[in-house]
Amino acid sequence: MADILRKESFVLPEGVIYLDGNSLGPMPKAVAARVQGMLTDEWGEMLIRGWNAAGWMDQPSRVGQQVARIVGAEAGSVVMGDTLSLKVFQALAAAVKMVPDRRVILSDTGNFPSDLYMAEGLVGLLEQGYELRTVAPEEVLDAIDESIAVVMLTQVDYRTGRMHDMNELTKAAHAKGAVMLWDLAHSAGAVEVDLAGSNCEFAIGCTYKYLNGGPGAPAFIYVRPDLVDTIQPALSGWLGHRQPFAFDLNYKAGEGIERMRVGTPPVIQLTALEVAMDLWADVDMAQLRAASVELQEQFIAEIERDVPALTLASPRDSSVRGSQVSFRFHEGYAAMQAVIERGVIGDFRAPDIMRFGFTPLYLDSGDISAAVAIIADVMNNNLWDQDKYKVRSKVT
Repeated sequence: MADILRKESFVLPEGVIYLDGNSLGPMPKAVAARVQGMLTDEWGEMLIRGWNAAGWMDQPSRVGQQVARIVGAEAGSVVMGDTLSLKVFQALAAAVKMVPDRRVILSDTGNFPSDLYMAEGLVGLLEQGYELRTVAPEEVLDAIDESIAVVMLTQVDYRTGRMHDMNELTKAAHAKGAVMLWDLAHSAGAVEVDLAGSNCEFAIGCTYKYLNGGPGAPAFIYVRPDLVDTIQPALSGWLGHRQPFAFDLNYKAGEGIERMRVGTPPVIQLTALEVAMDLWADVDMAQLRAASVELQEQFIAEIERDVPALTLASPRDSSVRGSQVSFRFHEGYAAMQAVIERGVIGDFRAPDIMRFGFTPLYLDSGDISAAVAIIADVMNNNLWDQDKYKVRSKVT
């Protein structure tokens, strides 16, 4: 773990053990100065000239190259921009066009709700008999048949950390003539991903979790290189045009992955993300994954030894678990608030999930044992059973 740990590179408040990097990663120390420099020296001094002189216009592709390495994608196949929900819609709309004689989008009940909402919205726009079909995560493989146009799945379940087998399901989708779309929101920077090897057509993901891009950091989209020039984007934005500054009145898709750009790049946020991605330049994902599993196994063993009130909700087998561990407790929200107040930050997912993320770039074995001691104190002494902990905030 010593080769992976770089705790000194992050802003980590004194007295806090941060087990929520699966929801929002902490800020790398280098971000503040770089963003301030961008504001002062680029925006402040260059003004609009920054689009060329500071390379703002090329940021989505440049940072996309950094993300591509983390997710095992081919060079030039990933571009940044917009939110994850928009990228879901963009990829899904392109995917259904590839199979015009089919009308079913298949997903699972463990998928993140926003992905399903975007699919519902697309179905409503398309009409013509399109439907979104959801099955239990463990039933996806058997549900893939010749009626399916697109299989849309999140690789790692946001609640339990249950992990789909990317290669198996992509192969099954292709065997039935379906297109494969993967959401890597809880995978990128957490587990080993080989998009190129999987042969999937599309993937999308966010960068504010394990990649530490900051709140609102832009999403990414991947399109398999051999088909990207045949894709006609449904969100045909100005910056996806072949020649944006020709100001043509009609859309002409750009070359390669550039056509999947939509709106103006969020330069300030991309600058923060670009700095964060520098931390990943020499990270070996196999080493990181092994370190993550080691921390998770320690956490599960110590919680089950010391906190009998909690029930494991995540898969016990680490090979089918992402980089988070979830436990069930009937008053999970209140319990988590009490734990957070004492310096261990995790989060809650309805109806009863206490969720903890494991990011070995800034967590070590000592952090895990210290966190378990605090959780045990809260749970075994019923310290959570106070009215103040039961008042729900907007973000849980």
